[in-house]
Amino acid sequence: MMEVQNYINGEIIDSGSSEWLDNFNPATGKVYSKITDSNAEDVDRAYEAAQKAQPNWENSPAEERFRVMNKVAELIEERIEEFAKAESIDQGKPFWLAKNEMRRAAQNMRFFATAAMQFASESHATENKAINYTLRQSIGVVGCISPWNLPLYLFTWKIAPALAAGNAIVSKPSEFTPMTAFLFSKVCIEAGMPAGVLNVVHGLGPKVGQAIVEHKGIKAISFTGGTVTGARIASIAAPKFKKLSLELGGKNPNIIFSDADIDKAIKTTVNTSFMNQGEICLCGSRLYIHSSIYEQVKERLIEAVKALKVGDPMDENTRIGAIVSKAHYKKVLGYINLAKEEGGRILLGGESVNPAGFEDGWFIEPTIIEGLSPNCRTNQEEIFGPVISISPFEYTDEIIEIANGTEYGLAATIWTENLTLAHRVAQQLQFGIVWVNCWLLRDLRTPFGGMKSSGVGREGGWEAMRFFTEPKNVCIAL
Repeated sequence: MMEVQNYINGEIIDSGSSEWLDNFNPATGKVYSKITDSNAEDVDRAYEAAQKAQPNWENSPAEERFRVMNKVAELIEERIEEFAKAESIDQGKPFWLAKNEMRRAAQNMRFFATAAMQFASESHATENKAINYTLRQSIGVVGCISPWNLPLYLFTWKIAPALAAGNAIVSKPSEFTPMTAFLFSKVCIEAGMPAGVLNVVHGLGPKVGQAIVEHKGIKAISFTGGTVTGARIASIAAPKFKKLSLELGGKNPNIIFSDADIDKAIKTTVNTSFMNQGEICLCGSRLYIHSSIYEQVKERLIEAVKALKVGDPMDENTRIGAIVSKAHYKKVLGYINLAKEEGGRILLGGESVNPAGFEDGWFIEPTIIEGLSPNCRTNQEEIFGPVISISPFEYTDEIIEIANGTEYGLAATIWTENLTLAHRVAQQLQFGIVWVNCWLLRDLRTPFGGMKSSGVGREGGWEAMRFFTEPKNVCIAL
């Protein structure tokens, strides 16, 4: 049985605890590997390695940081099949989707590798009196904690800008999906990454994650995950005056106006709602359709979702894989039952599934629910599964109010051919990202993050480079 080990000071090693955690294959419900059960002592060991390595990494030529990071990207691309299979087995998602995400992970490394050579200081002349220039200097040792839904993609989304900016890292992947981060560690060794620059510590959140957040030497924390955990991290980190970037939950609206391109809207909405089993923070879980086209869109959507195959993640025809863990599987089914109690009508799905050959796996039918009020728990709380609610609306001001009427503010999608309407609604929606006639169309240069309980700060492009640096202004009198 494969053992997932830590990557500390350039070496693949076990935790000092000599304890192991079970790692499950969601499609079978069976343990298929072991994860080293790390603790605060392992985090200390990783920090010491990072602290020792960071000055040389920061002062290395930008071209050298580019070379190492770009080599990592190349090695991931060479081993797409290996990485994708590992992630599909580990997380439950379809293999074809995992391959797409491995490409995106390589893109993250390459994009920020180039940023290492382009990130520059600013200067300002002050009316012939002075010249001010602003240095952007590495923070030192930073902590990166990534989630289980897009394991390698979001792991690289954090560590790539931190490395490009000259920091050393103590990172923690999710204990539910550690495998691709483990493979990534081996790639780093092959790529010639200096020992200690990146350290990967596996284990449980309350032990490893908390130790990273509490560590007095780690000056910045980048976390993606649930809002409750984010609040806990903020309560620990804020009194210690650490820099914080928190990308948290979402309850995202998908709004289809009467003049929308219905064919395109339905095709995309199927992905918006159910890609990765709905386990993407950007998924649209609240679908609002203008009353004039409501019945038409509803019927066509149901037919499109009926065609989605649920089952073996390695089957290229599968569109809905397994839920990541048994606990999360039970949580999602619990929300479906809650929706029924709140008066919702199950239009499609609503049950667990036992595909042939995977009877013990954690599968749930893609589920569409109608008849729920905007303020019920099902429409207010993040489910993070293949479950959406659908409702009609009549007026633009009404739907803007409903869309904004949750504690979350991560992403929204608008479908309309009316340019004026699109701009007006996008401006009034309280979300960090608004897609118009598309979804998940990403440009790595743009700021990424949410409002309200969906997070603090922004990632992506220069926003990420700025987060992982400290600005220092120098004023020289002329």
